[in-house]
Amino acid sequence: MDMTLEVIPLPVSDIDRARDFYRDKVGFHVDIDQEVMPGMRIVQLTPPGSGCSIALGETLWESTPGQTPAPGTYQGLQLCVADIKKAHAELVARGLDVSEPVRYAESDGATFMYFTDPDGNGWAVQEYRKRATEPLHRVLGGQAGA
Repeated sequence: MDMTLEVIPLPVSDIDRARDFYRDKVGFHVDIDQEVMPGMRIVQLTPPGSGCSIALGETLWESTPGQTPAPGTYQGLQLCVADIKKAHAELVARGLDVSEPVRYAESDGATFMYFTDPDGNGWAVQEYRKRATEPLHRVLGGQAGA
């Protein structure tokens, strides 16, 4: 049985502000912005090239067991890019307050930069240079065919 992680609900205090932030400053694509059932508005956004999206909604937590997370409590969400300097320049040009890249080691996958959304949810952006020649969808497709 295959399982794919495709949507991560993200706790935010203002759906419109969060949608605008992720769309305009981070560059995510708005896939859905609608009332999917009476009283339940969902905004789903996907990073370019990603198979996983984030979902914003005030009532989406009502359908899941457990406590509702407070806005700004998610930390360690991670995006991957093939060229962190290029990504940094694009994000800064979009007006995102993102840290300078930090190289923790020379190995691929050891360079990161960081930002938070308006509520304080924390993101890391990891440089994984191998993705320039081996996009994840191609790697996974090759594994499925093996």
